[in-house]
Amino acid sequence: MKTIGEPAVTVLKTRKEYNDADRKAIEKNFRTKKILVCGIGPDEYCKISACQSAKEIWEALQTAHEGTTQFRQSKIDMLTTEYKLFRMKDDESIQDMHTRFTSIINELHSLGEIIPRNKLVRKILSILHGSWERKVNAITEAKDLQKLTIDELIGNMKTYEMKNKKDHERR
Repeated sequence: MKTIGEPAVTVLKTRKEYNDADRKAIEKNFRTKKILVCGIGPDEYCKISACQSAKEIWEALQTAHEGTTQFRQSKIDMLTTEYKLFRMKDDESIQDMHTRFTSIINELHSLGEIIPRNKLVRKILSILHGSWERKVNAITEAKDLQKLTIDELIGNMKTYEMKNKKDHERR
């Protein structure tokens, strides 16, 4: 692009007017477009076929997959509420509860909302049934909740759950 005339008007340069910087920018745009187009399927191609620049392609794909900023914020708000209201269901296994919980956390993470590990551990400990109270107390007293990972916590709770089932079956 170049600016000409009074008042100033922006128009396209002719090929003869390109300098080295213009050529490099055009080449970089072409390569980027090629990478983006080669990396998508036919359904995606329909969404970007009219785009002229790599930036336009990227923005179209981003909007198609992540939605607008307003949509993303609404989704974050919805997931945050879901996280706050999250509870373990009656007769739900630790694994099933962990799967549901991880799904919410992963979606929040993909939208840029990262919850610190120690808060996630404390959240899991707070949403368990009353039947888990003794185990929660034992973990809280024995473990450093700042350093405890979710995987360690879930592993510990699965072991406890498995032992409880065996003990219950023997009775």
